[in-house]
Amino acid sequence: MSAKSTGVAKTKKVTKPLVPIKQTLLKDVRDLILSARRHVAQTVNAGHTMLCWHIGRRIREDILQEKRAEYGAKIVATVGRQLETEFGRGYSRRNLFHMIRFAEVFPELKIVQSLIAQLGWTHFLHIIRFDDPLKRDFYAEMCKLERWSTRTLHKKIQSRLFERTALSRKPKELARMELQALREEDKLTPDMVFRDPYMLDFLGLKDTYSEKDLETAILREMESFILELGVGFCFVERQKRMQIDHKDYYLDLLFYHRKLRRLVAIELKIGDFEAGDKGQMELYLGWLKRYECQPEEAGPLGIILCAGKSQEHVELLEPGKSGIHIASYLTEALPKAELERKLHEAVLVARAQLERQKD
Repeated sequence: MSAKSTGVAKTKKVTKPLVPIKQTLLKDVRDLILSARRHVAQTVNAGHTMLCWHIGRRIREDILQEKRAEYGAKIVATVGRQLETEFGRGYSRRNLFHMIRFAEVFPELKIVQSLIAQLGWTHFLHIIRFDDPLKRDFYAEMCKLERWSTRTLHKKIQSRLFERTALSRKPKELARMELQALREEDKLTPDMVFRDPYMLDFLGLKDTYSEKDLETAILREMESFILELGVGFCFVERQKRMQIDHKDYYLDLLFYHRKLRRLVAIELKIGDFEAGDKGQMELYLGWLKRYECQPEEAGPLGIILCAGKSQEHVELLEPGKSGIHIASYLTEALPKAELERKLHEAVLVARAQLERQKD
């Protein structure tokens, strides 16, 4: 039996053709949406971090009034159970202790407010575990300055970045003053920028290699090399030609640091540092100052990257007076314990040298 006709004809939906639009319009609207989403996310993150600080401060005030450690542990556990039931795991006993620690090591609201534009709660969780206030301030300020993600911060901490800077080898009062100048005046010093040693394990160099191999590997991995140097470095030129008295000289690598507003010359050495290396770098820096520096720029700086160095050679030559930083590099990652031992020894040697200079 055939189906009966309903007598109603089905109408086919007609799709209107899209009106041609400029791609720039679509791009601009998309950018506005994405920018607004990022702003909302940053606002939420900053608000949450600020809330954590206020909670930590409030609980800490109560604990300090009682002056009893066992009271503090009990009250945090009790408050944590009730808050976790009502608001979730973010307010557990463990997290409340993190908040209390946060308020303890960053007691000034003004400093916290200046940091939360770039640092989220997970950044602070990495930083507040340090007992050394200089180390905490260094990582917080560098995070803010270089806009590190949490993952990048973790990598910098794992590579012992603070211990590899000249800042860690200065008397604590001088180091504190430099960090304060960075926070209040946005003033960055070379001691916060230059490192020793530089971790170049990403170059993949094995066994024997030449200076040309080292330079080629750096150029191939330039992005990773600049990350190791630090944010602010801009690559300018390789094998920079300098003509002096009708003789040609070639600088391995030339960079510019935007924050320092200085040219930075880098010479690569596959052997140990030698006295003649300083004279060569002084010649290069003198030429750059005369022929390359702009009037508003400070004098150029030099980094001599070498496989090793004698501490007494470096002390006697006093390269820092010429704006030269002598640093070793590692092409293979060291075990954590060995790296810590080497850096600890370097800090002790540097501080002993400073004491001798006082005498």
